This record gives sequence, structure tokens and C-alpha cells, in this order.
Amino acid sequence: MIDIKEWDWETPEKKIVLSDWTEKFRWVEEPSVSPDGEKIAAIVKLDEGEFNVCVNGQTWENPFEKIWYLRFSPDGRLTAIVSEMGEWTLAVDGIPWEEKFAYIWNTLFSPDGKNIAVAVQNDMQYCMALNGIPWEETYANMTHFALGPDGTKTAASVQVEKTSEGEIHKFQEGTFTAALDGKAWDTRFVNVWNMAISPDGTKLAAEVRLNLYDYTIAVNGEAWKNTFGCVWEPVFNPQNNAVVAPVRVAGKWSLAEDGNIIWDRAFFQLWHQMFSPDGKRLVAIVAPKFGEWTIAVDGKPWRRTFDEFVTDVVFSPDGNRIAALAKEKGKWKITVNGSVWTNTFDMTWKPVFSPDGKNVAAKVDRNGKYTIIMNDRLWRQECDELWDPVFSPDGQKVLVRTIEDGTYCRRIIPTAELTG
Repeated sequence: MIDIKEWDWETPEKKIVLSDWTEKFRWVEEPSVSPDGEKIAAIVKLDEGEFNVCVNGQTWENPFEKIWYLRFSPDGRLTAIVSEMGEWTLAVDGIPWEEKFAYIWNTLFSPDGKNIAVAVQNDMQYCMALNGIPWEETYANMTHFALGPDGTKTAASVQVEKTSEGEIHKFQEGTFTAALDGKAWDTRFVNVWNMAISPDGTKLAAEVRLNLYDYTIAVNGEAWKNTFGCVWEPVFNPQNNAVVAPVRVAGKWSLAEDGNIIWDRAFFQLWHQMFSPDGKRLVAIVAPKFGEWTIAVDGKPWRRTFDEFVTDVVFSPDGNRIAALAKEKGKWKITVNGSVWTNTFDMTWKPVFSPDGKNVAAKVDRNGKYTIIMNDRLWRQECDELWDPVFSPDGQKVLVRTIEDGTYCRRIIPTAELTG
């Protein structure tokens, strides 16, 4: 993870005027902001077939024919997918990888930002590239990409058996499998979908379809002994490397670990399961009844339900509190441990906990303007654009990144000012 102690937590405010950019360039795309708030960047058009990236008012040294998917890595490096002489690659802080491809997409970052992976295609063959180095093996088709927790392993669903449009029997016999660092499993499946790499990088788990009717989870190519009517994306238990996934049995959904049901209650829907930071608690988004959504903690649902959906579940660092977004009657709300804040919004973003877990903040949208809410109290400032708040390591301050009236503002605000 990124060590944010070295960030500037003392300077109250820094500003960069953006209105000059629109005069300087033929067009300016949507900006991105670095995690520490020190940089704001956007793809800009210089001329026909000539694009660049502007960072804090200065462009990269060399322009490119095309640029898209501008993203800051967690460690603050700026990446973009770029085209030179009809070939594509990834540029990091303006410097393109040496390896070039017919096409690349889907940039993935490790949590510390040190490792970057992309999906690539050359001569209609597909693979992944990690830090500019592609797999040795390539495949006719590839989907559902994954980067391991430590950023050293990549995986994807790959097609290993060629078929023509009319060879339905080959499809049913199994033409797909999963590949870890380019090495495909020996086992074949009808379909392979979302996957996860274990924290130690030794295991790869994926949703698989065995035939037209049976679904299960495969780990390192070996399918669970039990099959189900459907399954959702697996995750690894951080304590013991066991694999946990939602499974459908007799028309209801429950949670299974290594193929065995572990929750004693089934739901109309269950997905997006996640473990607490210490691995001791397990939560999932569930529907106890049709059209009623909530959170289940270790199999027990909150009493409060919502009529549209629940998303973006997050644990506090100590694992004792859980926050999530919920939508009800067309409005977005924030719920913490099953209690719902009184304020409602047109849109909300993933909640953020302070290091001690006592404070919860989030970016929100009301009537086309953005602001921050903390512990159900709204910040007084309304902004044209705003990025997720970041708490200082001691939780006493909050980094706030906004655009207001054509100016980018980086502010350090005392937490007490936001909580009242």
C-alpha cells in the first residue's frame, strides 16, 4: 500500500488555473488528479493527429498520434494508452514502453502502484503485458483480466481450442480455460469468467461453466466437486487461502467455501462478498426478499433494506464498522452499520473511513454540484468537480481536491471543520 505520511499535510491550499488550458489547446479532455493532489492532468489536442498530456500546465516532452485512458497509478505516476506510427503502447510519465502492440487496453495497477498490467493484441493473438513485458504465450481470445494483490501475477480467461462458427459441439466440449502468467490450465471449460489470484500468488480461482447447465469454481484448473445452478466471482480468504464464492442452489443464493455451503441462510441474491482487513468477518450484498437489498455480515442480514440496490461496501480499518451506498426511491443514501444517514443525493461515491474508523466521508452530487459529506454533515463548499477525500495518517486532516470556477484547488482541511 501507499505510504501517505510523506504527502504535504501542512499547506492549507494550492491552486492551478485551468481556464488557460482551453485557450492554449484545441481541446481539453476530462482531467485526472494524482492521489496526493499535487498534479492535475488532461489529454489535450495540439493539432490534427497530434495529442499530448498536460500536467500542471506543462505538456509531456513528446506528442502522440492518439492518446486515451489517462490514469494516475496509486504511487502518483501518470499513465496513458498512446499510439505512435499506428502501434499502441503504454506511456508512463510521458515515456512509452519499448514494446509496441497492435492494440492495448484495460490498464491495471497493483495497490502500491509499482506494477502495471494491460491486455494486448498482436496479429489477432491476445495476451497480457506486465510492466511492458508480454506473456510468451498468446491466445485467439482473451477476457476477464486479473492482477494479483502484490502486482507480480497476471491472469485472464483464454480460448485454447479453435472453432468455426458452425462447430457448436466443440463449444460444448470446452474451448476456454484460465491462464496465470500466460500458462494455461490443462482443464477445458465451456466458459471461464471472473477470477481472483491468491495473496501469495500460488492459486488462481475462476468462475467456470462445466456444460450447458452446471457451474462451479475452479482453482488451479481443478473444479470444485459440487456443482451449482450458477456462481459469482470468487475471492480468497486472507487467513487460509480458501476460496469463497456465491452459489445458486435450488433457486436461492448462498455462500460456499471450497465448494461447501458456509452460511446457514439462503437469499434471493447474494454477491460482492468481501473479508474484513483481518479476515475475521465476511460480508456480502444480499436480497433477503425479491426487490429488497441489504448487507449480510457473517450470514446475518441488516434489518434495514433498500428497494433499488446496495453497492460499494467498505470496512473500517479495524473491521468493526461497515459503510455502503444504497439507492431507494430514486435517491442515493449512505448507510453505516445498518443505520441510514438523513441526507440523500442524486449520486454518491464509495465511502472513506478515517484511520481510527470513527469518521466516514464521501463525495456526493446534489443538483449537479459536488461536495463532501462526513458523518451525515455536508461541507459548505459546492464544486464543479471533486475527487474522493483522503484522510491524513492521524485522521486529523482531510485532503480535498476540487475544481471551482476554472481553478483546481488542493486543500488540507481539519477533520473537525467537516464534522462540526
